[in-house]
Amino acid sequence: MTRYHFKNGRILDIESRALREGAELLTEGDRIVEFSDTAIKAPGATVVDLGGRTLMPGLIDCHVHVYLSEVDVRRLADFPMSRVALEGSRLVRAMLERGFTTVRDTGGGDFGIRDAIEQGVIPGPRLFVAGRVLSPTGGHGDMRRRMDPPAECFCCNGLDQLSRIVDGVPAVLQAARDELRKGADFIKIMASGGVASPLDPLDAIQFTRAEVSAIVEEVTNFGSYVAAHAYGADAIYRAVDLGVRTIEHGNLIDARAAKLMAERGAFLVPTLVAYDSMGRRGREFGMGESNLAKNEKVLAAGLRSIEIARAAGVQIAFGSDLLGQLQNDQCREFRIRAELLSPWEILESASTVAARLLRREGEIGTLKPGARADLIVVEGDPSRDVTLFDDDGSKVAAIVKAGAFHRNRLAA
Repeated sequence: MTRYHFKNGRILDIESRALREGAELLTEGDRIVEFSDTAIKAPGATVVDLGGRTLMPGLIDCHVHVYLSEVDVRRLADFPMSRVALEGSRLVRAMLERGFTTVRDTGGGDFGIRDAIEQGVIPGPRLFVAGRVLSPTGGHGDMRRRMDPPAECFCCNGLDQLSRIVDGVPAVLQAARDELRKGADFIKIMASGGVASPLDPLDAIQFTRAEVSAIVEEVTNFGSYVAAHAYGADAIYRAVDLGVRTIEHGNLIDARAAKLMAERGAFLVPTLVAYDSMGRRGREFGMGESNLAKNEKVLAAGLRSIEIARAAGVQIAFGSDLLGQLQNDQCREFRIRAELLSPWEILESASTVAARLLRREGEIGTLKPGARADLIVVEGDPSRDVTLFDDDGSKVAAIVKAGAFHRNRLAA
């Protein structure tokens, strides 16, 4: 197995909130085997000279959509799955090249692209997938216009790949079981209205209590968990009260809902860059005026939602949720969060907190021996300035995933 000995730089130990000058790290195969403040003896290992740069864990984004290659998501109805997969392969490679060695797809991504990455067919981050999102009729996952007929097929194009429309306890149980059967790592539901959907108000509460409870029980019995798209405080509170483990977005959260999340150990995944980017660039790529009006409402509440959750002690993970042509703004999420959070808090959200959310603590998002050798080398000090991740990862000099270099500009 290939062994790499990283030296002559500094290592960002996020768990200890320390930048360790002169520390060294040794990998063997796809694992970290040693991390030390003193010189490591590793005869035969390939020496990697950091040249004074900073080595740190690979980044983790807990809310992406690898198959949503268009801002105007309805355009995906004209894409066969072959085109969707090809576009997705381009998007995941770009995420890896920004320094994200792990991402969680929260709607659309399936076992096909996940396993293709894992088996080396295409380059990309380690991928966790929800499969198709569960949505009620008229909910956030229902992209039909008012006079469109009921869908007869959920397998033929990119828009159908995003979600499945299900109503009633038997239907939601069957859908959850089917997505798990097809390899979903977790199940996502639409618990409130959203920005990109055409007909549902933002504050609409979606699915009945019985439907949500049935999904949560079934998924928990399977050994997995439920994530919920939710904006309004009432929708968030009800979802968490019924056992949902992660809240996606949460822009309109209040102190009562945040308190319950903290008590239940639920995670919040804010996606502030999505609204920032849609507001700046959405119209250019075909986003409708009604969607942009809803976007303005959640954009204004974004930082306040993090402030409320942070005060309550909620675990806050990193997410971006960018659609199609906007995905090159992924690293802008760091800059937006820096208006409120410290660099260490932001780095934790994209490493240790994200790993806990994914139930992979000690395996990813860390430099502990035994963890996956997912590493990036950056110019500068992220513990002082997280905006160095801007510019589409241009300051990421090296990217190592599972012990293998995807990028190595260290000698340049």
